Amino acid sequence: MKLNRKLLAVAIAALSAGAAHAQISGNVVKIGILNDQSSLYADLGGQGSVTAAKMAIEDFKAKEKGLTVEVVFADHQNKADVGSQIASKWYDAEGVDVIVDVPNSGVALAIAALTKDKGKAFINSGAASSDLTGKACSPNTVHWTYDTWMLANGTGSAIVKRGGDSWFFLTADYAFGHALERDTEAVVLKAGGKVVAKVRHPLNTQDFSSFLLQAQASKAKIVGLANAGGDTINSIKQASEFGIVKGGQNLAGLLVFLSDVHGLGLDKAQGLILTNTFYWDLNDSTRAWSKRFAAANGNKQPTMVQAGVYAGVLHYLKAVAALKSDDGTKVVAKMKELPTDDPLFGKGTIRADGRKIHPAYLVEVKKPSESKGPYDYYKVLATIPADQAFRPIDAGDCAMVKK
Repeated sequence: MKLNRKLLAVAIAALSAGAAHAQISGNVVKIGILNDQSSLYADLGGQGSVTAAKMAIEDFKAKEKGLTVEVVFADHQNKADVGSQIASKWYDAEGVDVIVDVPNSGVALAIAALTKDKGKAFINSGAASSDLTGKACSPNTVHWTYDTWMLANGTGSAIVKRGGDSWFFLTADYAFGHALERDTEAVVLKAGGKVVAKVRHPLNTQDFSSFLLQAQASKAKIVGLANAGGDTINSIKQASEFGIVKGGQNLAGLLVFLSDVHGLGLDKAQGLILTNTFYWDLNDSTRAWSKRFAAANGNKQPTMVQAGVYAGVLHYLKAVAALKSDDGTKVVAKMKELPTDDPLFGKGTIRADGRKIHPAYLVEVKKPSESKGPYDYYKVLATIPADQAFRPIDAGDCAMVKK
């Protein structure tokens, strides 16, 4: 009788453990890194984002917590239809639970809608459009690193205050560029400035000459670059060739990544004012993590997008472990419930609209003579507190937070 009771207790324990574990689909938490692996955004995300995700799994000690976690990745080629096809296959046939990164706002908006339909989770680090926590907000999406409202109110506001009150916009012609131009124009006008003219260029174009000639002819004090990655690098290089800055106009890089500055070199990038939410040399914690990252990433220091992938995956796994479930809708709700805390962004929160809240930093690119070595590129001009860095929750037209 005692033996039977003992066997019964063991059986109940095993069933209980199995039931708890059964909430993890396929007994595996599968993370899909979807980004640009081969084109203009590959350096700011690419394989570096895959490395960051794997570091988060390692640091979370997933195996010790009884979680089996796998990472897959794919190249969305900056096309919404390609990204959607990959995501559908991942969700429907390959057991992917969460998609992470997704630079390119057009692709990200499509992934957010699909993820909601499938009841999965989407942690966006790479895309900028503030619509992801505005009119396109979703209970299944967390917007982690930065957005167009933050960039506009950080960089745009600072430049207008310094006298840059007439603007010409050179804008990437897709969802991200449109959102960044819109949000920055609102800041410029609110501060008493004016927008003289604007022109839109194709994504990943190689020739900016006609656009830059229009910028010169406008006589605007500021040429606002509402683009990113390779487009930003090429437009700044060609602006230098056209003598735009020497002619008295200034460039405003509205979204500039560390990889862009590295690609440009300090001689061309010096003096650029930009807004970031992460810099490898901010403090001891960011330096220690970045040293590990660089060792695994060809000695390239992390961008804020790659840092956001790490922090987002780390918090996602905390929520999965707390719930013992990978149900996307429930996990995102848990992510909002749990305070965030990681070595890169510090303590923070995720709002009801999916916006991750943390400080931002207004920085200036150093002169070559000020830099002590590779990737020593920024000096911090100001810290924008977390409660001011992002759009107020009641100003985004998100249906989940409407009064």
